[in-house]
Amino acid sequence: MVKDPICGMNVDEKTAKFKSEYMGKTYYFCSQMCKATFDKSPAKYAGGHSEHSMHSGHCCH
Repeated sequence: MVKDPICGMNVDEKTAKFKSEYMGKTYYFCSQMCKATFDKSPAKYAGGHSEHSMHSGHCCH
C-alpha cells in the first residue's frame, strides 16, 4: 500500500486505476480527482507532504 499524495488515503499500487509518472517515480491515486489535482501541480505534491491532511470526500469508496 502507498499513500495518495493528495488526500493521504492508502492505495494498493497493484490494483490502482489512477496513477501518474513524475521525475521517474510513479504516484498512485484513489480517484480521478486526486490524479487531476496532482497532474496540475506535481512538484507541489511529489515531496510526500500533502497540504490536504483530510480526504475531501470526492471519491466514492
